[in-house]
Amino acid sequence: MTLPLSILDLATIGKGQTAAESFAGSVAMAQSAERLGYRRVWYAEHHNMSSIASSATSVLIAHVAAHTETIRLGAGGVMLPNHSPLTIAEQFGTLETLHPGRIDLGLGRAPGSDQNTMRALRRDPLSADSFPQDVLELQGYLTGPTRIQGVEATPGKGTNVPLYILGSSLFGARLAAQLGLPYAFASHFAPNALKDAVALYRREFKPSAQLDAPHVIAGVNVIAADSASEAQEMMQATKRARVSLFFGGGTREFTDDEADMILDSPQGQHVSQMMTYSAVGTPDAVLDYLDGFGRHADADELIVAHQSTGTEARLRSVELLAQAAGLARV
Repeated sequence: MTLPLSILDLATIGKGQTAAESFAGSVAMAQSAERLGYRRVWYAEHHNMSSIASSATSVLIAHVAAHTETIRLGAGGVMLPNHSPLTIAEQFGTLETLHPGRIDLGLGRAPGSDQNTMRALRRDPLSADSFPQDVLELQGYLTGPTRIQGVEATPGKGTNVPLYILGSSLFGARLAAQLGLPYAFASHFAPNALKDAVALYRREFKPSAQLDAPHVIAGVNVIAADSASEAQEMMQATKRARVSLFFGGGTREFTDDEADMILDSPQGQHVSQMMTYSAVGTPDAVLDYLDGFGRHADADELIVAHQSTGTEARLRSVELLAQAAGLARV
């Protein structure tokens, strides 16, 4: 594998599992990723989702960082319109101060929630409109000079936590290019604009103090297993779980037959379409897919979401891919 590999940990709360067990799984995954040679592990901000435990993203990063030693950890990402830039600068400035040289800050402008949850977060529906200005304000707190006279982030000022722009459209690609920041495309669940967004980003990129050349991270789903049939079974289980999330509000459980019927319907096809970019099978088959996907995405780095069902199966997927890719063990 010629491209660096990183991990997007969705901090999944599986069926019959608690949030505490999910956090233990996230620690185990990061420790495994560190030992096996992955570049970084990121966690995404989601709210009001019963199957995802990464709502307090910076707190989860702190917990995992305290149980690892060298691997980079970060947000993939913080939904900045949900927060004040100063608060995020203080949180990630604290993380960088406690764990120097290991913290990333990916930023998105989506709500990471539904309309009612947006209201519960006290988020203004128009807050996404100021995303570019908020990114610059946040950057000022971390790198200087501050953009609000007399206001500094403590901790935060001078920590130079690297920023990444996350996106699934041309908007994020253009902003990342204008600001000279790395760009991470969410192709693991929003595949449609991948090629156009990456091309625009590379075409319009302007060097900055943080980055002198474009850097593209592309998301892709992975299920690596000891047999192709086992991997395909886990892929189907993953799709069924998404049926419960999207069509059952995360509270109603569908039988396998019910979920399969929904997946076969026009509405259910959206679930499969979301997972267009998925490497599923034995380690060699997964590696072949990722090699092709990296070229297709014109990526500099791949961030993989290991979708296997259950903590042990995800850890096995992490290990099998690392072995096949020849990652350097620590």
